[in-house]
Amino acid sequence: MTDQAILRAGAAQVEITPEAGVHLAGAVGAYRPAKLVWDPLYAKALVLESGGKRLCILALDVTIVTEPYTRQIRQAARERFGLEPEAVMVHATQTHSAPSLGHFMVDEDFDGVPREHEWLLGGNDRYSEWAAARAVEAIRRALESLQPVQVGSGSGIEGRWAFNRRAVMRDGTISMPGPTWPQPLGPTGIRYIEGPIDPELGVICLRTDRMKMVAVIAHYTCHPVHVFPRPIVSADWPGALSEEIRAAYGPDCVALVLNGACGNINPWPPFDPDYVEDHRRMGRALAQTVFKVIESLAFTDRAALDSRIKEIAIPLRELEPQEMEEAARVLREYPQPVWSDESKTATTWEWVSAASVISVHLMRRRSPNLDYEIQALRIGDIALVGLPGEPFVEGQLRIKMASPAYPTYIAHCTSHYVGYLPTREALRRGGHEANTRYWAKLVPEALDMAVDGAVGVLGEVFG
Repeated sequence: MTDQAILRAGAAQVEITPEAGVHLAGAVGAYRPAKLVWDPLYAKALVLESGGKRLCILALDVTIVTEPYTRQIRQAARERFGLEPEAVMVHATQTHSAPSLGHFMVDEDFDGVPREHEWLLGGNDRYSEWAAARAVEAIRRALESLQPVQVGSGSGIEGRWAFNRRAVMRDGTISMPGPTWPQPLGPTGIRYIEGPIDPELGVICLRTDRMKMVAVIAHYTCHPVHVFPRPIVSADWPGALSEEIRAAYGPDCVALVLNGACGNINPWPPFDPDYVEDHRRMGRALAQTVFKVIESLAFTDRAALDSRIKEIAIPLRELEPQEMEEAARVLREYPQPVWSDESKTATTWEWVSAASVISVHLMRRRSPNLDYEIQALRIGDIALVGLPGEPFVEGQLRIKMASPAYPTYIAHCTSHYVGYLPTREALRRGGHEANTRYWAKLVPEALDMAVDGAVGVLGEVFG
């Protein structure tokens, strides 16, 4: 008889690279059809089994995953493979050089986007359906490859590749440093950087008793925007890191990257005017730390598995009357997109901003609250937390500090799209992540509520 307490794992990856012309998400109001492929996109699945329980971690090289497609994937996993929805984590690495799964730029009740310009909604239905089916196929293949494994986990520190992207300027406003700063001497108007980063690089390693690598999970926290905004398909630094791991441990090793709460974290050093973009360089550097961590690990073939989902109701912001009136005025005057170019590949900021503000109103009209899903997975002493949207890194650090488990790794952009979760201080200052839009629509206490909810569910899972 098989010892049911023995940990078993199976992993698989299935390519989800789009066809030419499919819209690459991540830009606001601009059409970015795929023209070149620098590196392929994958749906990567890891299934764990022990003590009669199963967990599934699904990492997708896409910009956003929306709730309808998470539900579709989880439903298929339950009906076809018997996996409980709360045990299936669906995570988007958030590379900005890939499509999304579903529409996320305006509300479902907003009717001002002509069907021939579907890209303004943020997604491509044909691609989303195909990629979701491929994700389910990855889960199937992972289940078929289940085998006894040993698990080890540990962390390294790598603080040279991620930077807080909110710069406080001389006049107190917020700016986002980047590789296109026009000043030849660099961003001399910066007075200081608003917040921290999280330099922890987490590693979970699964190997056979013959020391063959089945899967490696690497956790790091940084926006994958090296290749953006070019019309190039790329998994960005998560893909480059994965390929380095596979090159080291063989093509049968599936390397999953879980991207942390990077709502205010970019790979662009704010004080280096000579910085040159290179996602592969970042991937190689992170991989060297991963290899050092793996060399230090102790392994065990036993690991209790558990999972939990908790939904909390986070209120949506009330729109300022003046902001609402101005957005309504723009859309009364221009009910259809206002194009900034003759080829109709970009809208004016005024129009897309008005559509985004009205989308918040339409969503709030249906319900004043957003149902926010917090997911916790337990793998022995390891905690994984799934948080939808783009929380600021301060929330991730607070969860780690309060968690009853070590290590605790947070995956952002799980299950459904909710936009940014800034700190209260950031909201007071404003900026892209804070000014009310469809991608920034939750009340100031939203991040605090998510942190408290995550710590609470971790307490339940780890007792």
